[in-house]
Amino acid sequence: MIDRSALADFLRGRRHALQPEDVGLPRGQRRRTAGLRREEAALLANMSTDYYARLERERGPQPSEQMLAAIAQGLRLTIDERDHLFRLAGHEPPTRSAGGAHVSPGMMRILDSLVDTAAEVSNEVGETLRQTPLGVALVGDHSRYAGDARSSGFRWFTQTEVRELYPVEDHAFMSRMYASGLREVVARRGPGSRAAHLAETLLARSAEFREVWALHEVGVRPREVKRYVHPEVGKLTLHCQVLHDPEQSHVLLVHTAEPGSVTAERLRLLSVIGTTTAAR
Repeated sequence: MIDRSALADFLRGRRHALQPEDVGLPRGQRRRTAGLRREEAALLANMSTDYYARLERERGPQPSEQMLAAIAQGLRLTIDERDHLFRLAGHEPPTRSAGGAHVSPGMMRILDSLVDTAAEVSNEVGETLRQTPLGVALVGDHSRYAGDARSSGFRWFTQTEVRELYPVEDHAFMSRMYASGLREVVARRGPGSRAAHLAETLLARSAEFREVWALHEVGVRPREVKRYVHPEVGKLTLHCQVLHDPEQSHVLLVHTAEPGSVTAERLRLLSVIGTTTAAR
């Protein structure tokens, strides 16, 4: 059963504990609110201000699990705080597992500071959990995918159009890389895991996947230098740095260009173009 009073108190407390700069928002002038404003918390959770405000006023319907997950991520809750939020709202917390969808506050703080950089957080099977605006402009909005297509490796073998973003000469390596990475996760998580399901589905659907899977390769790591063929700005050569969160089995991928290079200029142009054509 939902505890509306405790839920409202908890939400207010967590909102007041955050400052705009903590979550990548401008502070602005004439700020009298302690911490974030309600409209800022609603923005971070991708919901209407009215809906969020009703929760803090002990009103409105019982929030769904999807809404609670969005609020937990928006308010940068820890896993323990997220579970507490779910219980206050009358739901069982999600099962804790490596590779889950909740990004740690520390990882989110780093991502928030990279607002002008192409970056994303993904889990161990390549499902994108968060992207910066420039990350969306670079590779498209990955949040629009559902089901198995949330996995970048699954899309690689089942949606030929995603390969258009990469030079043809890199395709064979990337196929081996995706198969190798998935094989390692299957071995780590075992039968019945999300990774095992993806592998079984790809074996049934993709002849190319069956071919590279039969190589039994492991340790084929992503290259530090990645090449893209962007439909708006052309060829890009980017350095990719990786930060691991071992507890959550998440990785933060940060793409940067060599200062003064043609790619740096094109990346700046892409930041101006924004996401108007990023729904690829």
